[in-house]
Amino acid sequence: MKLGYCSAILPEESFDDVLALAAEADLECVEIMCWPKGKAARRYAGVTHIDVDGFGSAEAAQVHDACEAAGVAISALGYYPNPLAPDEAEATVAIEHLKKVMAAAEQLGLDGVNTFIGRDWTRSVDENWDRFMQVWPPLVAFAADHGVRIGIENCPMFFTADEWPGGKNLAHSPAIWRRMFEAIPDEAFGLNYDPSHMVWQQMDYIAPLWEFADRLFHLHAKDVRLDVDRLDDVGILATPLEFHTPKLPGLGDIDWGQFVSVLTDVGYDGPVCIEVEDRAYEGSVADRKASVRQAATFLRNFIPRR
Repeated sequence: MKLGYCSAILPEESFDDVLALAAEADLECVEIMCWPKGKAARRYAGVTHIDVDGFGSAEAAQVHDACEAAGVAISALGYYPNPLAPDEAEATVAIEHLKKVMAAAEQLGLDGVNTFIGRDWTRSVDENWDRFMQVWPPLVAFAADHGVRIGIENCPMFFTADEWPGGKNLAHSPAIWRRMFEAIPDEAFGLNYDPSHMVWQQMDYIAPLWEFADRLFHLHAKDVRLDVDRLDDVGILATPLEFHTPKLPGLGDIDWGQFVSVLTDVGYDGPVCIEVEDRAYEGSVADRKASVRQAATFLRNFIPRR
């Protein structure tokens, strides 16, 4: 396994600065955010450390030179929109930009692009399924044609009232992943697995590692604290941020030793990228950089540099 971090936490920093932090923290890789340039629609979105519009061989050479100089690799390119948005214009922008990200990954010789399935959050899983089958088989085929694997993150994208009741990402549970992979069995279609999203949904975060071992393309290392006293007060029908708190690895409820133990047993040897969404560490750029260093120091207990 190779330890890295996700660049979304440093929107104001340059690509070179993002690589420099990874090198300083003794990390091997970074997941690089590739949103379209413009205003972010939500926290951690809209971050552009590689602009894939008009991305060609010259731009790829510059990226390679920067990575070589820093001694840091790119684990994958990241772009997390809603390709199944009920607004057709929004969905079209997401789909077309996702294709540009895949093409840029091919230019860079990378095999990984991470994203969301998307969802119409006002409709059930079954009611979203026809749209899923219209949009995603062609996207997976496009990825395969460009030598790219798509890692779908398992975040439900349900945190606040504007995402009620279903969240904006269909792929939030093993039952749905199983159905997705049966519908699209292509080997280019897999998971960017984040165990923290299982914890706050009160699901087993270890069991999926066994069943979906061959679909684990990329991992996010984010922890979470389930605040049981708040859950007892508001119940599971409350918006999720009312009863859980995202934390740095080691500061929440995940047993990272057990988690990595099973990863080694199933043969996972891909990237594990720290994802910082801990508000206690977001007061400044310096705090956010310190949070990456702190998480890296903790995770090196389980994922040593080889």
